[in-house]
Amino acid sequence: MLSSILSKNTCAACKFCCSFRRQSLWETPLFPPEVAEKLSRPNEYGVVGEFAPASDGAQDAFRLVLENNYRTAAPEEEVPCTFLDPQKGCILKGEDKPFDCSIWPLRIMDKGGKLVIALTPTCPSIGAVPNQALIDLVKNGLGEKIFEYTKTHPYIVKEYREGFPIVYF
Repeated sequence: MLSSILSKNTCAACKFCCSFRRQSLWETPLFPPEVAEKLSRPNEYGVVGEFAPASDGAQDAFRLVLENNYRTAAPEEEVPCTFLDPQKGCILKGEDKPFDCSIWPLRIMDKGGKLVIALTPTCPSIGAVPNQALIDLVKNGLGEKIFEYTKTHPYIVKEYREGFPIVYF
């Protein structure tokens, strides 16, 4: 969705958003039940993921379980997404890729009861400050698409965190 300002090659070379430290597991993308079911058994990708209900046993979204992949107790250790190919990037097709991944480094967040679209300030390719091209992309249709998706998939809304610049509300 961001290909007009962020090339797939740039993302595939970086892979920053596809690796998680323990303290960033809250950012692990969520999968709809039917996709989690498909990816939790042998599938066309040749990779099987482990999934758990997103929160409190809710069945409307599932998170990829990565906790068992850490090899040390070091807080800086990163574990890649199960579906990340080190050379090619994400192996998932669009219909199986989490919406969170499709809009990265944008996040839809709840800030005091109001939904906002914010930039994840740690994206090495976009940077910590939204540029005009990103703002224009969000204001010219992508923002509404994100808000629409949220209506039927409210689980993608993250709690707002300080330091995430708001791009659209």
